[in-house]
Amino acid sequence: MKIAVSASTPELTSPVDPRFGRCTYFLFVDPETMQFEAVENPHVSSASGAGIQSAQLVAEKGANILLTGSCGPNAFRTLQAAGVEVLVGLTGSVQEAVQMYKSGKLQPTSEANVPSHSGMAGYGNPPMGPGFGRGGGMGRGMGRGMGRGMGRGTGFGMGPGFPPDVPGTIPPGPNMLQATPEEELKYLKKQANLLRQHLEKITKRMEEIEKKSK
Repeated sequence: MKIAVSASTPELTSPVDPRFGRCTYFLFVDPETMQFEAVENPHVSSASGAGIQSAQLVAEKGANILLTGSCGPNAFRTLQAAGVEVLVGLTGSVQEAVQMYKSGKLQPTSEANVPSHSGMAGYGNPPMGPGFGRGGGMGRGMGRGMGRGMGRGTGFGMGPGFPPDVPGTIPPGPNMLQATPEEELKYLKKQANLLRQHLEKITKRMEEIEKKSK
């Protein structure tokens, strides 16, 4: 058996990347030995069809199971056709996700859990969304962060404005609204680190495109 997990970094300790089609890495894990192969997702910056192409990659690598945060209908159908069982809603580290599967706590899903996406949604301006701010947050959400927002103002809060499939973001746990300042700070540091990594990749890709166009 081989388990594919969408990941933010190429280690077992990496957070599960909630966005399947545009995740940064896929980790292909042997659940018995926990040996794994990390494969950088070549479709993370695809203009369209990232979900289908990523699904084909997972199938070509011989995975029987996919663990991820979210999966759109096109990718889901492609994985189903290839005989890959899909389990969504995973959080925590890759290693924890695999252990949960091994313990029988996870069940395959019967349908996609997010609508289909097109183009590079998520890389542009973040959508408006209510913050997790203590005052109700009317700011533009900048990820699923746990910032205190800007009350009822219109500043840039840290609410759940990014959709759940933005690559690399870490969905907050169910108790994050009651998080202590220390827990909140730890969470935000992880978010900032992942966003820095994605910004570096975007910048590198922009430079490559600019060189080709000269």
